[in-house]
Amino acid sequence: MKICEILKIEMIIPSMKCTTKEEAISELIDLFKNDDRVKDTESILNSVLEREKIMSTGVGKGFAIPHAKTNSVNEIIAAFGKIDNPIDFQALDDQPVNLVFLLVGKENLVGPHIKLLSRISRMMNIEEFRESLANATTAQEIYDLFETEEKQYFEGS
Repeated sequence: MKICEILKIEMIIPSMKCTTKEEAISELIDLFKNDDRVKDTESILNSVLEREKIMSTGVGKGFAIPHAKTNSVNEIIAAFGKIDNPIDFQALDDQPVNLVFLLVGKENLVGPHIKLLSRISRMMNIEEFRESLANATTAQEIYDLFETEEKQYFEGS
């Protein structure tokens, strides 16, 4: 499963105004309010925030990947946001976060969920890719960056 198969242009926010981790997560989940794949956005929010309590998903280098598994979705969903003024995400490196990739999977789709988390993490470890995302100004530009990066590093995997 590819990132660009689950990340849709309309689920990308190129300029988020949030000031807290909770606001960032909530803003991304709100994108799914009228999505047929989602049964209950409030339940998704609770699942992601509960996962966040276990350990911050701020993995470092200005990037966070809040995620959860819940039966409030019919399939794996994703959203991405770029925060205008980096926020405290209790990241592992104590640095503020400006790039947030939300991933929510079904309880019984653990394998694909873990593969996607791994793929996203590997892509976000590439400094040039993070810089390109940080400089992008539109949802289309951000989507195209994900698509290009994914093709470059994961074709055939």
